[in-house]
Amino acid sequence: MNRPMRPRPLLALLLIGSSFLGGGTLTADELEARLARIFTAREYAARTFGPARWLDDGRAYTTVEDSAVVGGAKDIVRYDTATGDRSVLVSAGDLVPGAGEAALTVDDYAWSEDGTRLLLFTNTVKVWRRNTRGDYWVLEGGTLRQVGAGFPESTLMFAKLSPDGTRVAYVQTNDLYVESLADGTLTRLTSDGSATSINGTSDWVYEEEFDLRDGFRWSPDGGHIAFWHFDATGIGQFPLVNNTDTTYPVVTWIPYPKVGTTNSAVKVGVVSASGGEVRWVKVPGEDPRAYYLPRMEWVSAGGLLVQQMDRRQQATDLWLADARNGETRRLLHDEDEAWLDIGDEWRWLPGGGELAWVSERDGWRHLWAAPKDGGPTRLLTPGAFDILSLEGMDAERLFFIASPDDAVRRYLYSAPLDGSRAPERVSPADQVGTHAYDISPDGRFAFHTFSTMDQPPVVDLVHLPSHQRVRVLEDNAALAAAVAPLLVPPTEFFQVEIATGVSLDGWMVKPRDLDPSKKYPLLMFVYGEPANVTVTDAWPRREGRLLFHRALAEAGYVVASVDNRGTPAPRGREWRKTVHGAVGVLATEDQTAAVRKLLAERRYLDPERVAAWGWSGGGSMTLNLMFRSPDVYKVGMAVAPVPDQTLYDTVYQERYMGLPEENEEGYRSGSPITFADGLIGDLLIVHGTGDDNVHIQGTERLVNRLIELGKPFDYMAYPNRTHGISEGEGTSLHLYSLLARYLREHLPPGPR
Repeated sequence: MNRPMRPRPLLALLLIGSSFLGGGTLTADELEARLARIFTAREYAARTFGPARWLDDGRAYTTVEDSAVVGGAKDIVRYDTATGDRSVLVSAGDLVPGAGEAALTVDDYAWSEDGTRLLLFTNTVKVWRRNTRGDYWVLEGGTLRQVGAGFPESTLMFAKLSPDGTRVAYVQTNDLYVESLADGTLTRLTSDGSATSINGTSDWVYEEEFDLRDGFRWSPDGGHIAFWHFDATGIGQFPLVNNTDTTYPVVTWIPYPKVGTTNSAVKVGVVSASGGEVRWVKVPGEDPRAYYLPRMEWVSAGGLLVQQMDRRQQATDLWLADARNGETRRLLHDEDEAWLDIGDEWRWLPGGGELAWVSERDGWRHLWAAPKDGGPTRLLTPGAFDILSLEGMDAERLFFIASPDDAVRRYLYSAPLDGSRAPERVSPADQVGTHAYDISPDGRFAFHTFSTMDQPPVVDLVHLPSHQRVRVLEDNAALAAAVAPLLVPPTEFFQVEIATGVSLDGWMVKPRDLDPSKKYPLLMFVYGEPANVTVTDAWPRREGRLLFHRALAEAGYVVASVDNRGTPAPRGREWRKTVHGAVGVLATEDQTAAVRKLLAERRYLDPERVAAWGWSGGGSMTLNLMFRSPDVYKVGMAVAPVPDQTLYDTVYQERYMGLPEENEEGYRSGSPITFADGLIGDLLIVHGTGDDNVHIQGTERLVNRLIELGKPFDYMAYPNRTHGISEGEGTSLHLYSLLARYLREHLPPGPR
């Protein structure tokens, strides 16, 4: 039967007494205070730079800084890239809508091409993952006016200035509008917008899995707008039930296509910016629900580039479309027996005659040049290595992120446009870690961010290709000083060989003053699916999780993580795609083999005290490990897992598993719920009832199965919380305190 968590005072939850902590240097009281500082006070949050925008092809840039005049408000400041000369372009006082009102917040902004108009995004609200709905204002000549002032507050999406800066296009309630800045004239471009007829933005699954939110594009001459249209009729509706905020429950219905069910019918249309008939792009295929259109961009004032993928995501075509009549011509075709990535690295090479495109056709993730007028492609980045992303180019070279010799780190490389010689590393040899870049349009400068797992990010401006530092933009010196005492000893990166020729990358953090003659409990942080890696030498966006692991290490745990085969590490196509059709199977074997090898090689690890925890796909992995390898894992903490793969969405699950009618056994053997009868150890399952991504439905099915099997387990549901389980005051602290308490209760820390 289910064994519920027992309510206790927080101090008791943290198990007072260094004697219980078994020799760890972090006492219970200190751990309580540490978690509060991490998850409530945000004492250890990194400062960011920006949002920054390049101007004049890179000769200048703007960023957002605290106002020296108006407390709590922001100025938009211009810097000369080469000299650093600073001037305030827009002061906080310029952003005050009316007498007695506060200055507008700057959530995002964009300049017109001539720099005379500023489009400001403010008063934003979240739509599933991001704040993509809000209010827009335009500042011109010192005058501030609201765009779409006749619409309700915070209901506009993805507003964009026309190329000449005289109009703004935006989405409101799933319809497209163009508004004249001269006189406020409003032109409605579509009129069929509804919950199931979506113009200019996307449905749930395209947003989540293709990262498609902004669903329209101005033509280069400003004469037309190309946009996506989604017909979501026929998609299964999933209910999210809010039981807490009103007397009777409130139900929100989400059109969510689960594995094997109906997708939206998607098409791309072109309409005049002054209104009129929509011309639809004629991509092949009789059933628009049987394929995807994940990307679309203008090539010229009269032409579009549209990507089409089959439902299995094993074949993709790029179509050049005539915007006047919708006729198409295929630019390139690519295919893979497993799956294909979307292809965000589109970039026209200088001259516009060739398109830079990413393909794994030779076994590695490389850039290829595809001629616009047809003909064979040519390799731009030769070598036995993967590129991770195309960052930019100048007249002579491409810049891209890669790490040929070290899969856990990221560096900038360059390669000549003609592919005549091997790529060269641009990132400095003495900065071992992870580098990220925002390169200027002319390729001469970049905002460069460098970090490691033990060093918070430093942002500087560098000159390319020399990588000479021009100036530091954000050093996070205060944060580095604050966390330095917490990051002792340093993170150890390692490889563990689990079979002949198969080594997995990993990281490990240990208790201070670890005594190698004694044995310590091991906590594995897991993910293991094709969507992400856990082993990267970088300061994470969510530093709380890193510092949580550090706090546990101080309390007497060894904390580690490894990336199994099938994760998207830069180790070649075969590494990544060997799990096709069997997600969860080989990964579980790899993770278990890695732990067995670590236990054998490192005598200070206690084989009787091994735990695993993870979130989302990591929650699924935790379940698989607890059910399939109960002799190894004694404790598991699964947050927001997918116990049954048939309940997840079409795009993600079918990409990696194929269609359910063609791989019934794969879905069965990859789903943790199939092996629930293997549970022996202590298991905690955590889920948010308002999770629109990984529905609590799957967890409830697993709960029923475990009850049916008579298996004891622990279960925590967070009302109305989404997949991140972060909404509401105190939620993150409560969750991580729960995890820490559960671990200590069932896997005591410290040496033996």
